[in-house]
Amino acid sequence: MNRQLARVAGVAMSLLVVLVVATTYWQTWARPSLAERQDNEIQRVAQFEIKRGPILDEGTVLARNREREVGGRTLYFRRYPQGGLTAHVVGYSTAGRARAGLERSLNGVLTGADRDLGSLVQQSLDELGGKPIVGDTVVTTLDLDAQRVAYEQLGSRCGAVAAIDPRTGRVLVMASSPTYDPNLVEERFGEIERITADCAPSAALLNRASAGLYAPGSTFKVVTASAALDSGAFEPSSTFDDPGYCIAYGKRVNNFDTSRPFGRIDLATALQYSVNSVFCNIGQKLGAQRILRTAGRFGFYERPPLETPDSERLASGLYRDGELWFPERNQDVDAGRMAFGQERLLVTPLQMATVAATIGNGGLHRRTYVVEKVVSPRGKTTSRTTPEVIDRAVKPTTARDIGDMMVRAVQGGTGTAAQISGARVGGKTGTAETGVAGRNTTWFIAFAGPEGKRASVAIAVVLENQTSTGGATAAPIAREVMQALLSSGANT
Repeated sequence: MNRQLARVAGVAMSLLVVLVVATTYWQTWARPSLAERQDNEIQRVAQFEIKRGPILDEGTVLARNREREVGGRTLYFRRYPQGGLTAHVVGYSTAGRARAGLERSLNGVLTGADRDLGSLVQQSLDELGGKPIVGDTVVTTLDLDAQRVAYEQLGSRCGAVAAIDPRTGRVLVMASSPTYDPNLVEERFGEIERITADCAPSAALLNRASAGLYAPGSTFKVVTASAALDSGAFEPSSTFDDPGYCIAYGKRVNNFDTSRPFGRIDLATALQYSVNSVFCNIGQKLGAQRILRTAGRFGFYERPPLETPDSERLASGLYRDGELWFPERNQDVDAGRMAFGQERLLVTPLQMATVAATIGNGGLHRRTYVVEKVVSPRGKTTSRTTPEVIDRAVKPTTARDIGDMMVRAVQGGTGTAAQISGARVGGKTGTAETGVAGRNTTWFIAFAGPEGKRASVAIAVVLENQTSTGGATAAPIAREVMQALLSSGANT
């Protein structure tokens, strides 16, 4: 009998242990993943009883709560005081349309679900005491003054601006035009659907800075030149004969300005004046694979590392049939056209800002981030982002030489509209054909810093549906945003 009682007691104890372990698992470690499931209707409703943590930019509120009494319960709904200024980064959290932006990807942080065991125990005690769950505060890296300048400069044009601090990887500006007011998402979504801009479709919800894919045009020459110098086969002083065109796959590829052959020209001058034929010939000599491997060290073929949702960030590279593609053979790609940013290359503005930042940072590719820190309801900083080097994209000497070429492009080449008094600015223009006669995608990428100091700003500007060049349309926008950042105390 004692043996049978012992067996029963053992089974009961085992079941109790399983129950405790399972309860602990679902209440602690599995809780964040449950919270992230947007199809969990019960969880979604329950989360509006949670006082979500605010999203800030230093002292400015980007997302806060509005209390509402419903059926005797206090529910918390989100408001966005800055409207469309930070919509594509902050996103939205609603009852009817789920979430986007940081509101989605950091939902566990903002609802208090992503906490250590000790904090979860304290949270449970607060709940038993009748107190609402209070989420953590998220502090971003955005510079709102420069963000505002970016939107003012973009105006009604479709496009994007992405700006980074090359020294750390902090995202300073992420502006996508047209933008939208996240306060309208819950009950007035039709107004967002009716937003118009100088392109069709206007796609206001799309974050063009990190998920818009565009042909990079001549901005990609920075990557091609980097591959050329790193290969050892070329130097800035390497010379070429420019008749105004090159022959690729039996077809003539003209310079953008077909009326101006440069004749005998060196590589540095070719980048300064964006001479297609020179880069076409470099691409044919290096081959697509070598150039793309260099691009990979700048971050191509990977989603940009950022705290926003995966679905709101796309990788840059060659695309085939809508899929990212790395060629198995050099002959599968027209390396001549790829070398100056055409062929099937598609890139995001955030990626091209990273290219400029990497050159401005001596060839070190840093991880980009838009969350500075997370702070608990009791005011304790629970996490702070530490700057991190992902890769050495190019040799220091290559970065120096490419940087000098980009400076020449601004001082007396295609990028003169980006000059800033008292600053050293290096940039590269881009004008990519779209297949529609007279309509181009225009670009400007750059780094800048005070004279004699390290670059403290890197930027990419892209505009859709333009009739002019990157130097005429995108470079002036970059100048205004960089000037705002250089004069900002947050970026010294």
